[in-house]
Amino acid sequence: MESPELGVGSLKDALFILESGEVYRNPTEVKMSQIVLPCHANHCGELSVGQLLKWMDSTACLSAERHAGCSCITASVDDIHFEHTIGVGQVVNIIAKVNRAFTSSMEVGILVTCEDLYIGKEWKVCRAFASFVARRTETGKVQLKQVIPHTQLEQVEYSLAAERRRMRLIHVETITDLLSNCAAQLAGECQEHKDAIPAEKTRVESVELVLPPHANHQVSTFGGQIMAWMENVATIAASRLCNAHPTLRSIDMFHFRGPSHIGDRLVLKAIVNNSFKTSMEVGVCAEAYKGGEPLRHINSAFMTFEVLDGDRKPCMLPRIRPEPVDGKRRYQEALARKKIRLDRKYIITSKQTQVPLSVPWDQSNQMYLSLNNVSALKIMVAKTNWVLTSEKNKVSLYTLEENQVLCFKVEMKVNIPADQTFHLLSDLRKRMEWDRHYEKCEVVLQADEEDTIYRVASPSITKGGKGQDFIMLASRRQPCDARDPYLIAVRSVTLPTHPPTDDYTRGEVLCAGFCIWEESSSVTKITYYNQATPGVLPYISRDIVGLSSSYYCIFSACSDFLKANKTCLGAPPPPPAAP
Repeated sequence: MESPELGVGSLKDALFILESGEVYRNPTEVKMSQIVLPCHANHCGELSVGQLLKWMDSTACLSAERHAGCSCITASVDDIHFEHTIGVGQVVNIIAKVNRAFTSSMEVGILVTCEDLYIGKEWKVCRAFASFVARRTETGKVQLKQVIPHTQLEQVEYSLAAERRRMRLIHVETITDLLSNCAAQLAGECQEHKDAIPAEKTRVESVELVLPPHANHQVSTFGGQIMAWMENVATIAASRLCNAHPTLRSIDMFHFRGPSHIGDRLVLKAIVNNSFKTSMEVGVCAEAYKGGEPLRHINSAFMTFEVLDGDRKPCMLPRIRPEPVDGKRRYQEALARKKIRLDRKYIITSKQTQVPLSVPWDQSNQMYLSLNNVSALKIMVAKTNWVLTSEKNKVSLYTLEENQVLCFKVEMKVNIPADQTFHLLSDLRKRMEWDRHYEKCEVVLQADEEDTIYRVASPSITKGGKGQDFIMLASRRQPCDARDPYLIAVRSVTLPTHPPTDDYTRGEVLCAGFCIWEESSSVTKITYYNQATPGVLPYISRDIVGLSSSYYCIFSACSDFLKANKTCLGAPPPPPAAP
């Protein structure tokens, strides 16, 4: 999910007035503005993406070093989608700031916009997140200081950075598993097409000598420079397929496997793995050697290109005929990556109002649905303009209305350790013991240790009416550090094995869940959040307008349930097993 926009105006309006009245500017913020000259552009008069990547990497590195106080190196870059091209004479504005620091690594958020000086307009080109690692000093490994968020936007990015980091850590293993499964399913998809272009025709190999201008102040090759060289060979490979100038649309997440230094020979290889109707995937590999040393793998990336016509619409592309063995494997894996890419774009980068309440769940989009689920809850938690609607015996009901969407939260404190509270609330089946709206609850699918899909049945609000049932994904997260809460995020999904039935009306939950804060070793603050949908609103509407206090009864029962069960906990229970 895309978090709230940094906003084009934030490039010029980076100063904030805090509640204390103090003027605040993020201390890690670094800006770069460059006018695009002909030497920066390709023959179409558009800024080379390789040059843009160099500027982005330099700006982000300076931001990371401002926070760390020492030299930093690029470790990885998340998926980048380029929304617009940039022409000669236009201005590129780049802003970078550290969202969160971990032990020795940090996430830097990057926003790129394009400004046309003649018409006075500015628009977003891309948004990216890069990870940087602080280099060891003479005294040993660097322990980074924590980032302290001051604004609501910084709090959102700080919170989401932990979730993005989790996805990066499991990305390679997850993608490998998905590719092996998807490639097996798509084994018959490698068809012969009439007039297909042999993949070998698109193969490119080029070598670059790393010279001092290509290196940073640590004599290591700029990560941005390596990315620029990779983009160059990928563009040549794509051009050989289409016999036209291709436009780079996206780069998948990639990691730098090792450093390169002055004097290295960098060998860059690219080939078109597969072409679809209006796009193609190019695989690129960068390896380094010096003298008689064996090749060292530096980086691999997958780039998606399109060819645009005079109206900036994508053109049809010729098909690829893969070479035997490795070519067929690359062809099939490119098909699988395309599906993963579509899932990612649909679930994560779309705004919440553009995504249906219930998204189909399958193994290929599990990672992104889980990220979306937790991120949506974290964004709701970071909101500050809640209005207290009612309070009874220290159980408080708050509401928030934004953009014609109603959200509510219920808050209370219990004298139970936070970890025990988390484990007791994590299994939604136990909610039947204290929430009268949970008439039935069963595990449908145990996706992994942190993600479980449940079917929940609720009684009818009206006498003689149908009850509702929900198919819900519950994603659990323990704190990344002491300043994070425990989270249990819930949203609706669809499963082909569990279609709607005549006995129940199928309800949907867009965003809900628990945020559990440890206030002391024995006191925990529990907050339940819900973005009200037509399926949820009937259960809470009377409380919101003050005609009922059923929320108090339910959460008092929750408190009693937690107190009754806290002594039953020894070691944390394993995740529930599917029947």
